[in-house]
Amino acid sequence: MRAAQSPPSLITLIFATGLSVLSLNMFLPSLARMADDFQVDYGLMNLSLAGYLMVSAVLQPILGPLSDRFGRRPVLLICMAIFACASVGCVLAETIWVFLGFRLLQVAVVAGPVLSSASIRDRYPPNEAASKLGYVAMAMALAPMLGPMLGGALDMLFGWRAGFVLFSCIGVGMFVLLWADMGETNTQRMSTFGAQMREYPHLLRARRFWGYALCAAFSIGAFYAFITGAPLVAAAWFDLSPAMLGLGIGIITGGFMVGNFVTGRMAAHTRLTSMILVGRVIASTGPFIGLCLFWAGMGSVWVFFGSAVFVGFGNGLTNANASSGVMSVRPKLAGSAAGLSGAMIVTLGAILTSTTGALVSPANGPYLVLGMMSASSFMGLLAVLYVRWVDLRDPLPDAI
Repeated sequence: MRAAQSPPSLITLIFATGLSVLSLNMFLPSLARMADDFQVDYGLMNLSLAGYLMVSAVLQPILGPLSDRFGRRPVLLICMAIFACASVGCVLAETIWVFLGFRLLQVAVVAGPVLSSASIRDRYPPNEAASKLGYVAMAMALAPMLGPMLGGALDMLFGWRAGFVLFSCIGVGMFVLLWADMGETNTQRMSTFGAQMREYPHLLRARRFWGYALCAAFSIGAFYAFITGAPLVAAAWFDLSPAMLGLGIGIITGGFMVGNFVTGRMAAHTRLTSMILVGRVIASTGPFIGLCLFWAGMGSVWVFFGSAVFVGFGNGLTNANASSGVMSVRPKLAGSAAGLSGAMIVTLGAILTSTTGALVSPANGPYLVLGMMSASSFMGLLAVLYVRWVDLRDPLPDAI
């Protein structure tokens, strides 16, 4: 099979991005059974998720610069090969420590969303890149909805290892697809790491980069706060079954898909910050109104989950545009910018998840969750207003 020479198709980038999401959440319904199988505490078994997120936060800022130096194609192929081999290791693991070791190696698949985004930005101007990223995000949003359902079904039918067998097969399939379709898109690679390192200060000093990156991080942070506190609120306040809770959580993902569809249709002809600003206003307003209704004694299950729809839709208008903005500040370092922004998102998500989990209680459930969602969304609004302020003071990009 000859190596690809043409740029990758959008469907290939969608698959590469979606596999990263699947690897994070598909096995979650099996955690309790896995703990029993390995004869360990649930808390230790949960390291397969928490440790995965921590390594992801460290790895993303490394993969981006490597792809800026050596190209998107070789880095993504190597990472996909590591993922496939690590998945086989998870299937064969007989002890918890061997499993966790291979599980952490699976994090290499995070190259999918990082380098897919950078590949799109390599080929398109900022607004058109935001449109393409919107379609990618809309399609891959199905993964968090379908992943746990698929993982749970495989566990019931064949045991928890079946999910990792599927990961192994998909990993090999993705490697073949990337080899055949993932032509190199980075045509501005630096000649040496020294030359690349000399470019980093321009990125790190760029005010627009930090504005866009913080906007994306706080936007997704509101979603992390919701999924952390929603199970307790659903049980303590509304007595919802797990199935109904899953439907409620899926609603926010549905809003996200619709928002990304609008982004895909409109972003190519609309200023980046305008789309983001509308999204941030919607995402901040929804949970704030919900919070006010609960304070007024008019709270209900419809108000709680309806508020989340606003966050999902607002994030759909925000994230693709913010990602395009992040990578447009210094196009030669698009991979580095995508990796650093991704690490910020994961880190802030972990902080908000921990904070929400520590503070939420049956007494304050909907107030705390809606308050955290509104506050995080509002911080994203402040970040994009900062970018607009920079645009007014310095109409030219910081470092392009």
